[in-house]
Amino acid sequence: MKWLAAALLVAIALLQYRVWVSDDGVRGLARLKHAVAAQRTENEQLAERNRQLAAEVRDLKTGMEALEERARSELGMVAHNETFYQVVPARPAATPAPTRTAAAR
Repeated sequence: MKWLAAALLVAIALLQYRVWVSDDGVRGLARLKHAVAAQRTENEQLAERNRQLAAEVRDLKTGMEALEERARSELGMVAHNETFYQVVPARPAATPAPTRTAAAR
């Protein structure tokens, strides 16, 4: 009877070890929950991006304003009644060339 009780105790200990310590147990469950949460976050971001792209496609198909804006920003086009001005930033002052010191000679 003592051997049976000891064998059952060892079996329970091994099963508890698998549940709490091994990668198939609680650790694996926590890892999978974290992975699911990360995937849901990524899916929400991608769904938002898809909504924005669908709205942009809808605007490009139906309205001329979005089409004109895209032509101006990406292709650099100008309408017939507009004047194009290009502002060029000023060049920075030339930095003097480093001089050789007596110690470097």
